[in-house]
Amino acid sequence: MRIEMAGEAQRPERVSEDFAVATPEALVLLDGSSSPAAMESGCEHGTAWYARRLGVHLLARLVDRADRTMAQCLSDAIAETASLHGARCDLSHPNTPAAMVVAVRRHGAALQYLVLGDSLLVLDRFGSIAVIGDNQPFPAGERLRREVQATVPGSPERLTLHMRYALAVRAARNTEHGPWIAAALPRAAEHAETGSVPLSELRAFAALSDGASRYVERFDLGGWPDAMKLLDDRGPAELLRRVREVESTDPACARWPRGKARDDATVVYARF
Repeated sequence: MRIEMAGEAQRPERVSEDFAVATPEALVLLDGSSSPAAMESGCEHGTAWYARRLGVHLLARLVDRADRTMAQCLSDAIAETASLHGARCDLSHPNTPAAMVVAVRRHGAALQYLVLGDSLLVLDRFGSIAVIGDNQPFPAGERLRREVQATVPGSPERLTLHMRYALAVRAARNTEHGPWIAAALPRAAEHAETGSVPLSELRAFAALSDGASRYVERFDLGGWPDAMKLLDDRGPAELLRRVREVESTDPACARWPRGKARDDATVVYARF
C-alpha cells in the first residue's frame, strides 16, 4: 500500500484530539470525543491522551494478533488503555474520555475493517464506492443537536443548548439506550461495524474523521467519487485545505449549520 495522511487541529493553539497511525500492514484513525470546557470528565489525562494511547494499543494488537478478530483487538486495546488511567481517574464517569474508531488491516488476501462511531471508511472498489461508518445513531439527541445548530455560535443560548445535548449523549452512550463509543467498556467493540474485502477487488480506501468528511457530508463540495479522485490526484492535505477554505467563508455557521465552525480534521488515504 501507498499511504498518505494529513491532519489539522481545530485551531493552531489547540492540541488535536484526532490521532492516526499506520504501517504497511494496518492503520488506525481515532477521533476523540470533544467535551464542553465546563464539563467534568472524571479523568486527569484528557481526550487527546486517550486517543493516542488507544490508537497505539489497537495498532499493536492488529499487527501482532492475527488470531484475534478486529472487534476483539479493539476490545483488548480498550481494556489495556483503561488500565493506564490509574486510581485517580473515574472510568465510570459518563464523560470519561472516548473516541470514534476506524481501523483496517491486511489479512491474507483480504482487507479487514472496523468502524465505530461517526468517522468514515470509504472503499474504492475500482470505481464502485462504499461508505462505512456513522453507524451509532442517537435519534433522541438529533432534535437537541438541530436546536444547537439553529442558534448563534458563541451565544449564551448555544452554550446552554450545547451543554444539554452533550449531557444527553453522555448519559445514554454505552448503555444500550444510546450510541456506542470506545471509552472504558471493552464490550463497546461488539457494536462496531466490521467486514472484509478481497484485496483484488480494492483500488484504494480512505479513513476520515468527521471534521474531514465535511467535504462531502456537510459542504457538498463533491460526492465520494470526487473526494477519492481528489485524494488520489492531490492528496489528503488538499482536501483539508478545501474544507478549511469553506469554513472560513461561513464562520457564523449560517450557510452550513454545524456544531463547530471548525473541527479537528484528519484523512488517511491508501492506494494499492
